[in-house]
Amino acid sequence: YFCRHGERWELQLKGSGKTPYSRNGDGRAVLRSSVREFLCSEAMHYLGIPMSRAASLVVSDDDVWRDQFYNGNIKKERGAIVLRLAKSWFRIGSLEILARSGELDLQRRLLDFIIQEHFPSIAMNDSNRYLEFFSTVVSETANLIALWMSVGFAHGVCNTDNFSLLSITIDYGPFGFMDSYDPNFVPNTSDDEKRYKIGNQANVGLFNLSKLLQALKPILDPRQKQLASQILEGYGEHYYSRFTELFKAKLGLLGENENDNYLIAFLLKVSLLC
Repeated sequence: YFCRHGERWELQLKGSGKTPYSRNGDGRAVLRSSVREFLCSEAMHYLGIPMSRAASLVVSDDDVWRDQFYNGNIKKERGAIVLRLAKSWFRIGSLEILARSGELDLQRRLLDFIIQEHFPSIAMNDSNRYLEFFSTVVSETANLIALWMSVGFAHGVCNTDNFSLLSITIDYGPFGFMDSYDPNFVPNTSDDEKRYKIGNQANVGLFNLSKLLQALKPILDPRQKQLASQILEGYGEHYYSRFTELFKAKLGLLGENENDNYLIAFLLKVSLLC
């Protein structure tokens, strides 16, 4: 942990070596991807998009072997380590794994900790606190993905383990920015099925939130489960409203006009044809 001006930040080293979460990988990172992450995290932060931050980048003397284009051509590259910060690194997968293993007491303890530390508007003595937590994550996730779309950012690997419970951008490995509008843009060369193409990010967000709801259901009562399902159904409206708001601001459109949405869709289609 790192404290500054009364705020607490969690520190994480990327590329320092094997950890319990490295699976079969070496836990290393190469210089080119480390520089990209450092620059992207700072650029996105100053674009007003919730983001993990890069505090430092250190070049390593270790050689790292990588198949950059996944074509069998493995090359030796210079290693590097990025020190990155976030208010929290808890993600949807953190709750999903506990629910799947039936560790419901631990899941409740973790949820209470997350709510107490990071969701001050939710009262800890509120019997509906998990429902309020879910509602906040749904609306803030919709907001985050709309912000991604407003700058043409594609995350690259939008699985539940890369989606923050605080709705900040984390673990963006093979990310990319569109040079021109293309809903089929995919920055991840290993994503052959284009599951995480930029035009599908909002849908993937909904899928991940449905997995979060599935993880929460064992600790919700029947009424709360029904309300949570209704909250999830409102995700699309949240996303579309924020998306429209952001693009109207980019175009300088003031007030409300029934033709605004048509104009945004038309201009995106024109951009696609160019």
